[in-house]
Amino acid sequence: MVSVEESGAKVSVSTEPDGLIHILNQSVILDAQQVREIAKELPPRTIGHTWQLSYSTDKHGASLKTLYRKLSTTDSPVLILIKDHNQQVFGSFLSHPLHPSDAFYGTGETFLFLSHPRFKCFHWTGENSFFIKGDLDSFAIGGGSGHFGLWVDERLFLGRSSPCFTFNNCSLSETNDFTILELEAWTFG
Repeated sequence: MVSVEESGAKVSVSTEPDGLIHILNQSVILDAQQVREIAKELPPRTIGHTWQLSYSTDKHGASLKTLYRKLSTTDSPVLILIKDHNQQVFGSFLSHPLHPSDAFYGTGETFLFLSHPRFKCFHWTGENSFFIKGDLDSFAIGGGSGHFGLWVDERLFLGRSSPCFTFNNCSLSETNDFTILELEAWTFG
């Protein structure tokens, strides 16, 4: 949104993501500043698309099978958000929907990020292509040398984050192993 006052040279440009109020009303994880920071990192193909809450442990329970089922009808990229037991917020933008797979899949659009207490984004290094891996008992984002940038169990309760070659990230949580309080999956419609 751009507004111009005729009486002067004042110009203001809104940097609010489309549907910010809708996002805040649906999310139990994000605040307005976090939405703005994440939105700045999203690839161009998501601009102008509405954020849609496709899965939430708060609304749908904690089940990886349910998460896979809720994402099975979309071709949209997916934004995974996690709030852990230390109230830290972090996650990943996935170039493709999360699903069970025999091998890693996805593209260099995929990234990891910290959102609270500070924002930091970890983009693809080009070192490997270990972007997204879905199993029946867990999912992982990023990898290399036996470490995953983000790993979550089938109950969406336990997770682990370690530095990995794919994104050259730090641990996303205060501790490598963490307990998940809330998990949300957003798609772009």
